[in-house]
Amino acid sequence: MNRIDIHHHFVPQAYKEALVAAGPSCPPPGYQPPIRDWTEARTLEAMEQSGIRTAMLSITTPGIHFGNDAAAGKLARQCNEDGARMMADHPGRFGLFAALPLPDVKASLNEIAFAYDQLKVDGIGLYTNYQAKWLGDESLRPILEELNRREAVVFVHPTSAPCCSGLQPEYNEAVVEYGTDTTRTIGSLLFSGAAVKFPKIRWIFCHAGGTMPYLIERFLLEARRPHSAKQVPQGVMHELSRFYYDIAQTANPAPIGCLKALFPATQILFGTDYPYGIGCQGHVDALARCGFTEAELAKIEHDNAIGLLPRLAR
Repeated sequence: MNRIDIHHHFVPQAYKEALVAAGPSCPPPGYQPPIRDWTEARTLEAMEQSGIRTAMLSITTPGIHFGNDAAAGKLARQCNEDGARMMADHPGRFGLFAALPLPDVKASLNEIAFAYDQLKVDGIGLYTNYQAKWLGDESLRPILEELNRREAVVFVHPTSAPCCSGLQPEYNEAVVEYGTDTTRTIGSLLFSGAAVKFPKIRWIFCHAGGTMPYLIERFLLEARRPHSAKQVPQGVMHELSRFYYDIAQTANPAPIGCLKALFPATQILFGTDYPYGIGCQGHVDALARCGFTEAELAKIEHDNAIGLLPRLAR
């Protein structure tokens, strides 16, 4: 019972109701069975069976904003309070990445203050884009300024870009778009200069960094262009090496091989994407086949998360 699951979703009742109300307009995963059937008891059972001591809770895609700022603000508060209740009810078993009602910046700044100062959350959960504005966009600078001031741990979950949602209806858009949009927002942070301007934010990117490891040569080439070079004066790899990457739904020797070729085990975190994918134990078993040493596995499954979130050591 020593693993820390950095990528673990929970589904408060208020969120379930919001997804039902959104209906067909709600993009995948929407109200699919893993969301519909989620319970606190099943979460704890899955954690016990796979040796997960602590799960870091977050709200999955499509997030909490369904077109109404006031409703999104109310839903963020309800979800965050429910996550804080789970932390209190099960000491040591849960942490929380708080939800924000973005793209409402003012309300989101208020929620950051409430989440940290009242609920004592561990970090903030963001999505890769908000209405086609990726995280380096100027409109989101007040959020990054505050997160930098608080030296926040920020968990970035993918979603689809508006341009590409439903682009290929014959299969789930998560297959291609989620990894792609993770890469888009990493590029946005790098080449807008936000990664350098806000160095105290500790970023976690899902799914082994999306397609970024495979496209690294293109990132390096972009950094040679004069404008882009000014945004990463110490180089692309310097900034990317400060980020963290979870292995949720990428615990496979192929993508993990790319990730290992770029970054040491100190930057890799255990995550399961529960209740999606191959499950908690499936990720434990799959990670063991990815060629890490026992010492590296200890870092990935526990030590690195403790370094980011010292509270968990207690």
